Amino acid sequence: MELRPFGTLTLDLASDRLFFLGETPVGKRIIQEIESVKFTGTHFNAGIKGKAAADWLAIDGAGIATFDIRLLLETDDQALIYLAYEGKADWSKGMATEPVYVTAHFETGDDRYRWLNHALVVGKGELVEGGGLAYEFQQVV
Repeated sequence: MELRPFGTLTLDLASDRLFFLGETPVGKRIIQEIESVKFTGTHFNAGIKGKAAADWLAIDGAGIATFDIRLLLETDDQALIYLAYEGKADWSKGMATEPVYVTAHFETGDDRYRWLNHALVVGKGELVEGGGLAYEFQQVV
């Protein structure tokens, strides 16, 4: 298996749009909307399109955080790309103390980027100053 650099995804989380659902069957459910997105990559650059972007985070009783993030990207050349990624982090010693490991799924109907529909992409994310997240994505080839 070989990994190739794919890009950097930086999220600015909306601290004023953070919703705590409390204990649910999957653990503590926290929904946080995403304010802005910047993707800089080897194949395209993009930002957020629209306002339908959020993390549907769940933290179980053992402190394992499960991420479920969905958003719409618009590339610099106006292609629309849906990005969804899921991942895990061990936060048993406290929130946001360990990296987040994710698998990313891209979806588009734009012919220029249709190859993304089959790309296998993984990433590692960490908190950045100001409360955002930055991910380094690698493509499995």
